[in-house]
Amino acid sequence: MILSIMRIMTPIVIIPSLFYCILYSPVEKVIGITYRSIFFHIPSAWIAVVAFAVSLVGSILFLTKNDLKYDRFAHRSVEIGLLFSIIATLTGSVFAYYTWGSAWNWDPRETSIIILIIMYAAYLLLRNSISKPKLRPRIAAVYSIIAFLTVPFLVFILPRVTSSLHPESIGGGGLTGGMWIGLAGMLIGFTLIFILLLDLAVRIDKGMEEKL
Repeated sequence: MILSIMRIMTPIVIIPSLFYCILYSPVEKVIGITYRSIFFHIPSAWIAVVAFAVSLVGSILFLTKNDLKYDRFAHRSVEIGLLFSIIATLTGSVFAYYTWGSAWNWDPRETSIIILIIMYAAYLLLRNSISKPKLRPRIAAVYSIIAFLTVPFLVFILPRVTSSLHPESIGGGGLTGGMWIGLAGMLIGFTLIFILLLDLAVRIDKGMEEKL
């Protein structure tokens, strides 16, 4: 029932939010129209962190309850998190190109997200390298738990204790009321998309396992 409501709400939220953010949201005084890239960059980064957190919870539940459904959530959530990490990196590079003159500057935030991508890509490689079905989810779960321990440091601490080229460091970055409206809509829309993607991926996995 809840998922059915989400399927209806997702286009209702995301489509008007997209139109508003692209066509009608206020232009930032310092950075200009380039600032609209944050409406894709910030929600993507947000979903990446949420997805990796879901993988952490799924991994803990699998180790404590020994139920493969939690492993499915942990596994597929990492894949979705990686997808949104890449989207966040690409949108951030577009912002960097038009704001800093270079698509990549090894800024602390850029470096942090690259480390996250490598770390969670290694999770998928590790899963695929383990041939024993019973051992695979356990090792993957332990890795996911250890990997997430670095996420708060990489996402929230490291970029704030080092010098950065991000907007707040160059005189921009102030969100007006109109900008917050667009950002809130995109955050909600991206979150709904994440939930539906995860549900779909898990249901596909369950269906394939039942056929075997």
